[in-house]
Amino acid sequence: MSSAPRYLAPKGTRVSIPSPTPVAQALSAHAGLSQLSARLEASRRRLRIIGPALPGGLAASVQPGPLDEDGWSLLVANAAVAAKLRQLLPRLEALLAQAGLPGRIRIKLAQK
Repeated sequence: MSSAPRYLAPKGTRVSIPSPTPVAQALSAHAGLSQLSARLEASRRRLRIIGPALPGGLAASVQPGPLDEDGWSLLVANAAVAAKLRQLLPRLEALLAQAGLPGRIRIKLAQK
C-alpha cells in the first residue's frame, strides 16, 4: 500500500492560506509598531521640509534618521557631506522651527 508521507496533507484536503495583512494595517494594530510608524513618518516629513535648502546633489546623500526626545538625526553618506551639513545646520534648524518643529539636528555617518 502506497500512502503519502505523514508530513504531507492527505489528498483532497485543501490547505487554507490566510490572505496577507498589509504592512500599514499590521503597524497600526500594534501600539509599539504604531509609535514607530509615526516617528518614521515624522522623520520623513522633516526631511521634506529641509530638502529644498540642501544644495545640488547633497540631497541624494542624506537620509532621514531617528527622531527622539533629544532631536532628529540625519544620516549622511560620508564625512564631506557631514561637514557641509554642519555649515547649514542653523538654516536647517530655522526651517524646522518655522514649520513648528523646533529641535536639534544631529548628523551621523550612515553605516554601510
